[in-house]
Amino acid sequence: MWKNYSKRLKLNIDAYLLEDIENPEHPSDFIPGDGYTVLILRLPEVRKEGIALHSHAFVIEGENCFCYNRDTKKLEKIGSFHELNVLLDQKTEKLIKDIQRYHYAIEQLEESLYEENLSDMFMQKWMRYKKDVSLIHRLMFHAALSFELFLTHHKHKHYAAFEELAYADLYEHMVRIRDLAKAAMEKLDNLYDFYRAKVDERMNKNVYYLTIISGIFMPLTLVTGFFGMNTGGLIWTEDPHGTMKVILLSLFLELLFILPFLYINMKKIKKFQPKI
Repeated sequence: MWKNYSKRLKLNIDAYLLEDIENPEHPSDFIPGDGYTVLILRLPEVRKEGIALHSHAFVIEGENCFCYNRDTKKLEKIGSFHELNVLLDQKTEKLIKDIQRYHYAIEQLEESLYEENLSDMFMQKWMRYKKDVSLIHRLMFHAALSFELFLTHHKHKHYAAFEELAYADLYEHMVRIRDLAKAAMEKLDNLYDFYRAKVDERMNKNVYYLTIISGIFMPLTLVTGFFGMNTGGLIWTEDPHGTMKVILLSLFLELLFILPFLYINMKKIKKFQPKI
């Protein structure tokens, strides 16, 4: 099959390059050959169920551009450089819209965090967005590098059909997708730090309240444990007002704990009150 296509293209495509072209998981790359060039772009496709990865392989002979169809396993002519630009422009335009939707979703996540409207799904959403935009950034980083080599190689050939400005704009789109993905990653990292701070603050408050409750019941526990001992000579066992004295002792111990606690916290509250 490949020999027939090589004859039609008037090329003798290297066997290793054929393997790269046929490989559905080959990373982005640009390889100049003898009378032809091979451009492989591994691009993401955003779907509802997640990110799908596709390696698009193109062979350029002079001003003729061919694309490898993975369904038919054949090289199909797509036209000149103009048709190749249109095809790649459609894919990058869709990716720009997809990454913008990620930014909007991340902004909504950010708003929910600022409004103290944290849901149980926050971390699940954060993990999904982080995974997706990190994958998009990684793929577009390599795709932009490969496409830059392709652009540099072909703009010096002075092909009449090679629209340098159009391809430069296409390269700028790839760089923009990469930068938008990087910006989304940084925003997600900042959101995670803020989320952890909010969770830690909530945890500290819970521990603080538990400490107060434990402190309040500590004197009562002490009194109950002391007067609950099965030993002789325990005070107020024969006193008809013994129960009242134990209650008064418990209240005294409670005040002995609570009053210093309130005094210390009132000083802290006044210290951080804004001065008018």
